Amino acid sequence: MPLITPLPSDHDAEVAELARFFNETLGFPPNSVLTMQRRPGIAKAFIELNKAVMANHGRVTSEQKRLIGYLTSANTGCRYCQAHTILAAQRYGGSAERLHAVWEFRDSPLFSPAEKAAFEFALAASAVPNAVDEAIAAELRAHWNEGEVVEILGVIALFGYLNRWNDSMGTTLEPGAAAAGEALLPHTGWNPGKHGV
Repeated sequence: MPLITPLPSDHDAEVAELARFFNETLGFPPNSVLTMQRRPGIAKAFIELNKAVMANHGRVTSEQKRLIGYLTSANTGCRYCQAHTILAAQRYGGSAERLHAVWEFRDSPLFSPAEKAAFEFALAASAVPNAVDEAIAAELRAHWNEGEVVEILGVIALFGYLNRWNDSMGTTLEPGAAAAGEALLPHTGWNPGKHGV
């Protein structure tokens, strides 16, 4: 049972209009945003931040951003966000092979050296305590320009917020996200846990 019950998607017209962004990403407005709209300013600011972070201005693709979000969320243990990010990675072109192999990225030929550097950075930056060291930073800078590094860290930081929000709220998974977790993450031992419907 969630800490706070989400409000209906049409509760606040401005939030509902902004939340249409998630129809492309996920196919539905997330319960996390529907809960945030109890304070519309938080919901609006969060959606605008999400849109800004997920916009592509360099070579970091939408699929890569969602895989970075997935690794960050799995590293922190947020099952809600794991299901969302793996679903979004698939919707943005992630093949079943890449989605299945993301945890083996270090040794997999499915991922480029630039992706491997970004994924290693995501795991280190989402660790507590933070594990980004000069070697990880240097490898990241070897493959990505400064703007792209800002985009990558923006994704990691955004999901740091979401991981804490959804794990603390016990946000209930939407059917589409739950189905994605069950279909795309069984090899990881994923289950909805406290986020179950």
